[in-house]
Amino acid sequence: MISEIQQQQYASARLSRDRRFDGQFYVAVLSTGIFCRPVCPARLPAEHNVRYFHFAQQALEQGFRPCLRCRPDSAPGSCAWQGVETTAKRALQLLSSELAAPVTQIAERLGVSERYLNQLTHKAVGMPPKRYQLHSRLLQAKRLLQQTSLPVTDVAIACGFQSARRLQDTLQRWCKLSPSQLRGAQHSQPTNEVSLFLPVHMPYNWPQVCSFLALRAVQGVEFVDSNGYQRHFKDNYGVLSVSAYFNENKGGFDIQLTISNPAQIQPAITTLRRVLDMDTNPAVISQSLIATGLPADQLTPGLRLPGAWSVYEAGCRAIIGQQVSIKAAITQLNTLVAALGDNQEGQVYFPSPEALAASDLAMLRMPGARKQALRDFASLINSCGDAVPCDEQILAIRGVGPWTLQYIKLRGDSEPDQFLSGDLIARRQAEGMGLSTELAAPWRSYLTIQLWLLASAQQAKSEQ
Repeated sequence: MISEIQQQQYASARLSRDRRFDGQFYVAVLSTGIFCRPVCPARLPAEHNVRYFHFAQQALEQGFRPCLRCRPDSAPGSCAWQGVETTAKRALQLLSSELAAPVTQIAERLGVSERYLNQLTHKAVGMPPKRYQLHSRLLQAKRLLQQTSLPVTDVAIACGFQSARRLQDTLQRWCKLSPSQLRGAQHSQPTNEVSLFLPVHMPYNWPQVCSFLALRAVQGVEFVDSNGYQRHFKDNYGVLSVSAYFNENKGGFDIQLTISNPAQIQPAITTLRRVLDMDTNPAVISQSLIATGLPADQLTPGLRLPGAWSVYEAGCRAIIGQQVSIKAAITQLNTLVAALGDNQEGQVYFPSPEALAASDLAMLRMPGARKQALRDFASLINSCGDAVPCDEQILAIRGVGPWTLQYIKLRGDSEPDQFLSGDLIARRQAEGMGLSTELAAPWRSYLTIQLWLLASAQQAKSEQ
């Protein structure tokens, strides 16, 4: 539901066409039956003739069609999570990213019943989970049809539809459009190369993200330079490579995927958006950090939370990095990948949990107890399959404490509200500045990143 205050705010934002509001809400026009982004260049309708929605899926559910001019499916990820409880937020994220997963499976991953999941999504967005997932499939299909030359069959597979006919029928029902109408004169052709543009909420501090990822890049697996980020990885369908190049003028990233199967597209995009933190609203973050007592001139504009590619990889990084410097940890990680990583045709892939769990890790220079913790963590990940282990399972591993778990959640899950109180650098910075860290909630992960940045800047200045 849109409150009266939000209605007034959205009305003002719509008239301003300010790009900072792009992706935060959608505008539906009653007379045309079309919904748009607030930055749509079309003639502004009268206020009495519009309705507002937090999510594009809600507009589709109410019978509005997406605008072909501003393409609501191409907006940055929605920031309208405020007031939505954690489980509901996680549910909506999974429903919009796990497009082919049965709702029963998503409920299992959340640790709730399907009936309770239905109650959560009804309360959050006014529709059942299956319908929200269906609308998410439609929006992704529209994006792929308009931005790529993938055949309709491949688009259907990538978006979780059972067939091209099913995609066509669903598009016609909800959008009153066919795939050919969306694609226009562009011809489809089979290809394993997919190019897309993914928008972000500006400002976006690419130099900060670039420096963070470059310092921690794994040789052969990741490549980071001033222009962009590249990554090789494997999933159940085969190998995949992804490249992301920051385009400041367009306000987002130009993405290139080399795929083995079209079903890899959506999971790869979802993970990449999280790793590069594309959907955060920097204005909201800044307000929360200032509330702690952090001086405004100490803030990093467009601050982001760079993620690790998976919970498994974040855990390996955290355990190897216990009580050592970042440089020493990455040296050890590179040694591990060189010894156990899968090397195919010059491309290196992060070691599988099976390979790590079965190794004696003799190549690593670290205490035996830490090696055992690394093996135990890999065994846990392997036993969980596609599910994510719970906090209790991770903490049950000998040698894994609160700091390690928080790091895993901060970078592997990209949870926004993890202040690493056990981190010496972050704690000293917070105490030295007299910050009330709890006031940064629910964005304390960003406070951790900000304090690390301030400490690094201070160290660099002292070394000059």
